[in-house]
Amino acid sequence: MHPTVLQVTERIRARSAATRRAYLQRVEQAANRPRGADRMGCANVAHAFAALPDAMKVKVVAERAPNLAIVTAYNDVLSAHQPYEGYPALIRDEARRQGASAQVAGGVPAMCDGVTQGLPGMELSLFSRDTIAMSTAIALTHDTFDAALLLGICDKIVPGLLIGALHFGHLPCVFVPAGPMSSGLSNSEKARVREQYAQGLVGRDELLAAESRAYHGPGTCTFYGTANSNQMLMEAMGLHVPGAAFVHPHDGLREALTREAVRTALANLKERRYTPIGVMVDERAIVNAMVALLATGGSTNHLIHWVAVARAAGILIDWNDFSDLSAVVPLLTRVYPNGSADVNRFQACGGPGFVIRELLDGGYMHEDALTVTPGGMRDYARIPALQDGRLTWAEPPRDSVDDSVVRPASAPFSPSGGLRLLQGNLGRAVIKVSAVPEDRHVIEAPAIVFDSQDALQRAFAAGELERDFVAVVRFQGPRANGMPELHKLTPPLAVLQGKGFRVALVTDGRMSGASGKVPAAIHVSPEALAGGPLAKVRSGDRIRLDAVAGTLDALVDAAEWARREPAVMPQELAEAHAYQLGRELFAGMRRNVRSAEEGACTWL
Repeated sequence: MHPTVLQVTERIRARSAATRRAYLQRVEQAANRPRGADRMGCANVAHAFAALPDAMKVKVVAERAPNLAIVTAYNDVLSAHQPYEGYPALIRDEARRQGASAQVAGGVPAMCDGVTQGLPGMELSLFSRDTIAMSTAIALTHDTFDAALLLGICDKIVPGLLIGALHFGHLPCVFVPAGPMSSGLSNSEKARVREQYAQGLVGRDELLAAESRAYHGPGTCTFYGTANSNQMLMEAMGLHVPGAAFVHPHDGLREALTREAVRTALANLKERRYTPIGVMVDERAIVNAMVALLATGGSTNHLIHWVAVARAAGILIDWNDFSDLSAVVPLLTRVYPNGSADVNRFQACGGPGFVIRELLDGGYMHEDALTVTPGGMRDYARIPALQDGRLTWAEPPRDSVDDSVVRPASAPFSPSGGLRLLQGNLGRAVIKVSAVPEDRHVIEAPAIVFDSQDALQRAFAAGELERDFVAVVRFQGPRANGMPELHKLTPPLAVLQGKGFRVALVTDGRMSGASGKVPAAIHVSPEALAGGPLAKVRSGDRIRLDAVAGTLDALVDAAEWARREPAVMPQELAEAHAYQLGRELFAGMRRNVRSAEEGACTWL
């Protein structure tokens, strides 16, 4: 093991000792109870199984056959989740073949950030994670299940399902993906058309045609944003059937992997290899996920989500842990927005199996971490295939198929990961540098302060931003308006950078997992609404963003800085964020939410 990986793991273990111990005690208490149908009253049992065929009722109640919960994020608005429509029937069929039963315990909401990006619905996006966690709890609280299959893929959905499952940590759980859509218009070409539209060079018809060619069928979007980062992290935590992440929804291999998920969950019960998810997700699993994120240049959203996931298991991590790991974990992939390839090309070049093998061999991942399969993490250093209708796994290629997409740990794209921690008199923030040109890792320029992303876009459209500047977009944190992604700011800032101006973004909001070549210090904590220093910045102040030194400062005289009163969020803006399209229902979450570095949790 690499000494820094060990050091960070031990630091997390020591920091989490009390909370982890209390969590595991609760898991053990729940696991040691009699099974659901035996401990429940007769009316409770009758209600729970009323809709099952009579023969299955006998199996579950009298013969004590295993009963699997299905928690699904199916809807047919999300292309990634549309394939889940037929999964319950498939899972029930396989469970019957294995002498067990399966019930859809409940559904969870699943919103598409691609649909809501730049619109009011995006202000509910981050909070949807904890809503999904609560919905998972509602599904599982029927308490009649021996294990659970969790069906989800996209941005907040997998973290929400995982947080919910960890609050039922006594259950064995397997996550079931559905795979990416086939490749359409390349991500780089899509970005080019977006920039042309931002400049007025093409119209809405051309933009819509390009977007529709990019997002064109069932499956996950093909860029390496939050959704596909989720799938990589599930592999690295051993919570998938090995290699299930990036197989197309309509590939015959996909059905075989889904059936194997059922068999995997049941094997955990039948073979007395009982490992509940709360035990499986320990400090080693969390560090493995962090390492995989860094090694693949994954989504910055996970610097929020995995803090919350870890906390759900009684484990305390922070951005220092990510930063220390990033300093030593090599960058092994270039997948858009950190390169030109999409996830289908990544899969063709060895995908998660190649990356995990390299990280294990290099001592960057805990090989002894528990997984849903008996072979441990080495099972995830393989690639699934169908041979004569039978599911098999093979070793990934020893050498890279395409070294512009994946590389071995001995010859990485970079000796360090793609994320940096920034800190200074503006607070603490993170930046994703894996796609940012090296000559843009340090930006020093006057600030232009905006209280909303719409204000920046209006200034761009009016031609007021043709210069070097740092855009300070404040009042975008969890308490202010739910911390929406600000991905709509990427095209105008990219246009300005392409014209040769030195520009950067500093915000207490989020960027999409697709954030790319423009330097962006995001998740600034404390947020402006909570009196954070971002509220002290005035237009004209010189801002220095230094991703090399890891600093983020307003270059203002210290005495003057101390005297300044923080700006107050304009009342009309506060009201605009509080009402319509359901936003008033989330007022309690905005009041109770923790900071971004604390995982933006609303349930602590």
